[in-house]
Amino acid sequence: MDTSSASAHRQHSAPPASAPVNAAEFLSFRLGAEEYGIDILRVQEIRSYEAPTRIAHVPSFIKGVVNLRGVIVPVVDLRLKLNCATAEYNDFTVVIVLNVHGRVVGAVVDSVSDVLVLSPAQINAAPEMNTTVDTSYVTGIASVAERMLILMDIEALMSSADMGLMDTLPGVQ
Repeated sequence: MDTSSASAHRQHSAPPASAPVNAAEFLSFRLGAEEYGIDILRVQEIRSYEAPTRIAHVPSFIKGVVNLRGVIVPVVDLRLKLNCATAEYNDFTVVIVLNVHGRVVGAVVDSVSDVLVLSPAQINAAPEMNTTVDTSYVTGIASVAERMLILMDIEALMSSADMGLMDTLPGVQ
Protein backbone atom coordinates (compact mmCIF):
# COMPACT_ATOMS: atom_id res chain seq x y z
CA MET A 1 0.00 0.00 0.00
CA ASP A 2 1.48 3.39 -0.90
CA THR A 3 1.57 6.21 1.65
CA SER A 4 -1.15 8.25 -0.07
CA SER A 5 -3.69 5.40 0.11
CA ALA A 6 -2.65 4.64 3.72
CA SER A 7 -3.24 8.29 4.57
CA ALA A 8 -6.64 8.21 2.85
CA HIS A 9 -7.53 5.02 4.74
CA ARG A 10 -6.71 6.66 8.08
CA GLN A 11 -8.95 9.60 7.23
CA HIS A 12 -11.90 7.31 6.49
CA SER A 13 -11.47 5.20 9.62
CA ALA A 14 -11.62 8.20 11.98
CA PRO A 15 -14.73 8.51 14.17
CA PRO A 16 -17.61 10.34 12.51
CA ALA A 17 -17.67 14.11 13.03
CA SER A 18 -21.07 13.73 14.70
CA ALA A 19 -19.63 11.63 17.56
CA PRO A 20 -19.76 13.65 20.80
CA VAL A 21 -16.46 14.72 22.32
CA ASN A 22 -15.47 12.42 25.22
CA ALA A 23 -18.23 9.99 24.24
CA ALA A 24 -17.93 6.43 25.50
CA GLU A 25 -19.41 3.19 24.19
CA PHE A 26 -21.45 0.95 26.45
CA LEU A 27 -22.89 -2.51 25.89
CA SER A 28 -26.45 -2.50 27.20
CA PHE A 29 -28.07 -5.60 28.66
CA ARG A 30 -31.08 -6.59 30.74
CA LEU A 31 -31.27 -8.07 34.21
CA GLY A 32 -34.92 -8.59 35.03
CA ALA A 33 -36.82 -5.38 34.31
CA GLU A 34 -33.72 -3.17 34.49
CA GLU A 35 -31.30 -2.19 31.76
CA TYR A 36 -27.60 -1.88 32.51
CA GLY A 37 -24.56 -0.64 30.62
CA ILE A 38 -20.89 -1.60 30.83
CA ASP A 39 -17.80 -0.26 29.11
CA ILE A 40 -17.58 -1.98 25.72
CA LEU A 41 -13.79 -2.12 26.05
CA ARG A 42 -14.16 -4.80 28.77
CA VAL A 43 -16.25 -7.05 26.50
CA GLN A 44 -14.38 -9.81 24.68
CA GLU A 45 -17.39 -11.58 23.14
CA ILE A 46 -21.03 -12.53 23.66
CA ARG A 47 -21.99 -16.22 23.71
CA SER A 48 -25.19 -18.19 24.08
CA TYR A 49 -25.65 -19.65 27.54
CA GLU A 50 -24.41 -23.19 28.12
CA ALA A 51 -24.62 -24.86 31.50
CA PRO A 52 -21.22 -24.53 33.20
CA THR A 53 -19.48 -27.24 35.20
CA ARG A 54 -20.37 -26.61 38.81
CA ILE A 55 -17.66 -26.14 41.42
CA ALA A 56 -18.27 -27.10 45.06
CA HIS A 57 -18.20 -24.55 47.89
CA VAL A 58 -18.47 -21.39 45.80
CA PRO A 59 -21.11 -18.67 46.28
CA SER A 60 -24.42 -19.38 44.52
CA PHE A 61 -23.90 -16.55 42.02
CA ILE A 62 -20.81 -18.32 40.65
CA LYS A 63 -22.44 -20.88 38.39
CA GLY A 64 -19.24 -22.80 37.60
CA VAL A 65 -16.72 -22.83 34.77
CA VAL A 66 -16.74 -23.34 31.01
CA ASN A 67 -13.94 -24.21 28.61
CA LEU A 68 -13.62 -21.37 26.12
CA ARG A 69 -11.15 -22.45 23.43
CA GLY A 70 -8.81 -24.00 26.01
CA VAL A 71 -9.26 -21.30 28.67
CA ILE A 72 -11.19 -22.24 31.83
CA VAL A 73 -13.56 -19.33 32.44
CA PRO A 74 -15.51 -18.77 35.69
CA VAL A 75 -19.16 -17.86 35.04
CA VAL A 76 -20.98 -15.41 37.31
CA ASP A 77 -24.76 -14.99 37.15
CA LEU A 78 -25.17 -11.22 37.53
CA ARG A 79 -28.88 -11.71 38.18
CA LEU A 80 -28.07 -13.65 41.35
CA LYS A 81 -25.14 -11.41 42.31
CA LEU A 82 -27.31 -8.30 42.06
CA ASN A 83 -30.32 -9.89 43.79
CA CYS A 84 -32.74 -9.87 40.84
CA ALA A 85 -36.11 -11.41 41.64
CA THR A 86 -35.71 -14.26 39.16
CA ALA A 87 -32.97 -15.90 37.15
CA GLU A 88 -34.57 -18.00 34.44
CA TYR A 89 -32.51 -19.60 31.71
CA ASN A 90 -34.10 -19.36 28.26
CA ASP A 91 -33.18 -18.78 24.60
CA PHE A 92 -32.35 -15.11 25.29
CA THR A 93 -29.98 -15.80 28.19
CA VAL A 94 -26.41 -15.00 27.18
CA VAL A 95 -22.94 -14.89 28.65
CA ILE A 96 -20.93 -11.72 28.19
CA VAL A 97 -17.27 -12.76 28.15
CA LEU A 98 -15.24 -10.04 29.85
CA ASN A 99 -11.57 -9.28 30.15
CA VAL A 100 -11.04 -7.94 33.67
CA HIS A 101 -7.51 -7.16 34.82
CA GLY A 102 -6.19 -9.59 32.20
CA ARG A 103 -8.48 -12.41 33.36
CA VAL A 104 -11.37 -13.82 31.34
CA VAL A 105 -14.69 -14.02 33.21
CA GLY A 106 -18.22 -14.80 31.98
CA ALA A 107 -21.27 -12.82 33.13
CA VAL A 108 -24.75 -14.32 32.68
CA VAL A 109 -27.45 -11.77 31.77
CA ASP A 110 -31.05 -12.03 30.59
CA SER A 111 -30.33 -10.51 27.17
CA VAL A 112 -28.03 -8.09 25.36
CA SER A 113 -29.64 -5.05 23.75
CA ASP A 114 -27.15 -2.95 21.81
CA VAL A 115 -24.03 -0.79 21.88
CA LEU A 116 -24.72 2.83 22.77
CA VAL A 117 -22.49 5.86 22.36
CA LEU A 118 -23.11 8.13 25.35
CA SER A 119 -21.87 11.67 25.81
CA PRO A 120 -21.10 12.98 29.30
CA ALA A 121 -24.27 15.13 29.04
CA GLN A 122 -26.39 11.96 28.88
CA ILE A 123 -24.92 10.53 32.08
CA ASN A 124 -26.11 11.61 35.52
CA ALA A 125 -24.31 10.85 38.76
CA ALA A 126 -25.45 7.73 40.59
CA PRO A 127 -27.85 8.61 43.40
CA GLU A 128 -26.60 8.22 46.95
CA MET A 129 -28.73 5.85 48.99
CA ASN A 130 -28.77 4.94 52.66
CA THR A 131 -29.08 1.21 52.22
CA THR A 132 -27.32 -2.00 53.11
CA VAL A 133 -27.04 -2.80 49.40
CA ASP A 134 -23.63 -2.01 47.93
CA THR A 135 -24.20 0.51 45.13
CA SER A 136 -20.52 1.41 44.72
CA TYR A 137 -20.45 -0.37 41.34
CA VAL A 138 -23.07 1.96 39.90
CA THR A 139 -21.15 4.74 38.18
CA GLY A 140 -24.09 6.68 36.75
CA ILE A 141 -27.53 6.68 35.23
CA ALA A 142 -27.86 7.42 31.51
CA SER A 143 -30.96 8.72 29.77
CA VAL A 144 -31.35 7.44 26.22
CA ALA A 145 -34.66 8.46 24.63
CA GLU A 146 -37.27 6.78 26.85
CA ARG A 147 -34.75 4.40 28.44
CA MET A 148 -32.91 4.64 31.76
CA LEU A 149 -29.60 2.78 31.75
CA ILE A 150 -27.76 1.88 34.97
CA LEU A 151 -24.04 2.21 34.22
CA MET A 152 -21.79 -0.23 36.07
CA ASP A 153 -18.08 -0.48 36.73
CA ILE A 154 -17.95 -4.15 35.77
CA GLU A 155 -14.22 -4.33 36.42
CA ALA A 156 -14.68 -3.25 40.06
CA LEU A 157 -17.66 -5.59 40.53
CA MET A 158 -15.82 -8.63 39.17
CA SER A 159 -12.70 -7.73 41.19
CA SER A 160 -14.53 -7.39 44.52
CA ALA A 161 -13.36 -9.58 47.38
CA ASP A 162 -16.72 -11.41 47.72
CA MET A 163 -16.38 -12.65 44.14
CA GLY A 164 -13.05 -14.31 44.88
CA LEU A 165 -12.22 -14.31 41.17
CA MET A 166 -9.18 -12.06 41.12
CA ASP A 167 -5.87 -12.36 42.89
CA THR A 168 -4.93 -9.39 45.02
CA LEU A 169 -3.57 -6.84 42.60
CA PRO A 170 -0.57 -4.64 43.41
CA GLY A 171 -1.80 -1.39 44.94
CA VAL A 172 -5.39 -2.65 45.23
CA GLN A 173 -6.90 -3.57 48.59
